[in-house]
Amino acid sequence: MTSLIAAARGYRRLFALPGARAFTTGNLLARLPVGMFSVSAVVMIAGSRGSYALAGAVSATGLAATAVAGPWLARLVDRHGQARIALPATVVAVLSSLALLLCVRYDTPDWTLFAAYTGIAATPNIGGLSRARWAHLLRDEPGALHTANAFEQAADELCFMLGPVLASFLTGTFFPEAGTLAAAALLLAGMLLFTAQRATEPPPRARSTAPSPLRSRALLPLLACCTATGVVFGAMEVATIAFADARGQRAAAGAVLALQAAGSCAAGLAYGALKPAGPRLTRCLAAMAVLMVLPWAAAGTGSLLVLAGALLVAGMATAPTMVTAMTLVQRRTPADRLNEGMSLMVTGLLTGIACGSAAGGWAAEHVSRVTAFAVPAAAATLALLVHGVAEAAQRSRSVPELIDARSITDGDRK
Repeated sequence: MTSLIAAARGYRRLFALPGARAFTTGNLLARLPVGMFSVSAVVMIAGSRGSYALAGAVSATGLAATAVAGPWLARLVDRHGQARIALPATVVAVLSSLALLLCVRYDTPDWTLFAAYTGIAATPNIGGLSRARWAHLLRDEPGALHTANAFEQAADELCFMLGPVLASFLTGTFFPEAGTLAAAALLLAGMLLFTAQRATEPPPRARSTAPSPLRSRALLPLLACCTATGVVFGAMEVATIAFADARGQRAAAGAVLALQAAGSCAAGLAYGALKPAGPRLTRCLAAMAVLMVLPWAAAGTGSLLVLAGALLVAGMATAPTMVTAMTLVQRRTPADRLNEGMSLMVTGLLTGIACGSAAGGWAAEHVSRVTAFAVPAAAATLALLVHGVAEAAQRSRSVPELIDARSITDGDRK
């Protein structure tokens, strides 16, 4: 009970900061559609054109375009400010989604669907914008920043869980275009509210003299870990759907996957209540590597109910891992490159999700529905190995520097 009260106080203190509630409300409204657009587009296109292959290809094109454009857009945000860049970019993304709707509605050629949906890449990294605000407000309070990062990760999981459900409800209850229209309206309204909070916006920076985060030895291992974590997400989703479909329970796959997100959300909030002495990414990655074996073992029982329980537990490893990784990104990235650094991590995550979906689908089709769950387990283990190698290399570089420093000191003494 005492720990729950302490956790509530930590989060209450965050939202007592002037402007925090307003920008968080706007951010959540704008973040929810991120989980709606893809599902809405697939339902809308498949229903009109009768092809899930086409719908999936259009959705994948939007995802790839977002991965490419994200870091470039984030660099502009760092240089010119959130309101000046994020709001016009949001308008472009909204117009792109409406253009896709019109192309589907009026039965234009297939290539126009790809052209229209490419503009969705202008959607800002909304979670990154919010994390940058917390980093600015709490720059001298690492404990409070840890709690804020945990809240943001829990919000990501909540929107990932609710977005597809809301999109499916709207498209199924009203008309196929309802999900896209609602997502566009929420994105624009949320971003208008978010960018209106100018007092909490980090100041824009002049053209940075710091090297690109892609050249940073400290950030590249984190990028690799985020990519491998994305493989975990993508492969687990496809493997779960394939497993449920093989047992004639495909409609239940969404609820089962929601349990994974729920476990991650709860773990993220609990992790935010802790005040670790420093980021412990090795422990988080080790926990994820161990827990991702559970769904593989559960799938071997042939029970979807057992798998659901395993996913709930396994999901508890992902939020702490992402919270710790993002905290390290904030520490290792220059302030005038912060949005760019966090956007690169999201790009790695999206790339990993795409690769994981492909690998999980191939394993489910060509090996077995159970073996497909080995893909996320292997990806989690790979993330741990990459981080371990990077840490060892960092220690080996620091030893000669320490020896050189001692030699210089001894020479000065002589």
